[in-house]
Amino acid sequence: MTLMLGLYIVIFAGALGALLVRSRLASHVMLGIAGVAGLAYGASAHGLLGSILPFLILIVAGVQATSGLVANRAAKFNADEQGMLGGPLAGLGRAQARRLIDQGIWMDGRPGDVLIREGEEAAQLYYLADGGAEVHVKGKLVGKANPGQLVGEATVLGETAAIATVTLSQPTRFWCAQGRALNAYLAANPDARHALEHGFNVSLREKLEAMNRAAG
Repeated sequence: MTLMLGLYIVIFAGALGALLVRSRLASHVMLGIAGVAGLAYGASAHGLLGSILPFLILIVAGVQATSGLVANRAAKFNADEQGMLGGPLAGLGRAQARRLIDQGIWMDGRPGDVLIREGEEAAQLYYLADGGAEVHVKGKLVGKANPGQLVGEATVLGETAAIATVTLSQPTRFWCAQGRALNAYLAANPDARHALEHGFNVSLREKLEAMNRAAG
């Protein structure tokens, strides 16, 4: 394999990787690799003139990657938000997680507060930081929502009617985001949507397991 062919393959692989990876930081790094290889390829094949475009690409990738790292370092989280960061938002960059959390607000609920009603669309997505809730279907207790779990995830994105009623069973600290605003944010930020959907799947699986145990 000649040097020129090797550089061409690196350029192609870096550009393709930048398009496919879900992490913005990883995308910038891959773009930077493609830029470095393109710089070497352009200089070898076309001299200084051939290096201009790859050099500009390298600068853009470097600026974006640096700004992402700075934003990640600057992002701060309280104790409740740390639970989200290590739970349903695991795998999401700190800066992106900060922006997603900022789409909602933190609230304190009391026993008996209803978060979701069976048969109605869930207008909000919830994350329970502590406390807990009971899940009823047609008046029958079928499970519980525990700290660290999301509530309303199955209906907020799908905009379908809730299949259960979720009621706080004890004083609870929770995060709440309006479904429509959250959907708009996720549509504009596919990385955040992917991370949150993964959290949805984990939370939904935990609830189904709890419901099966209760039924057994």
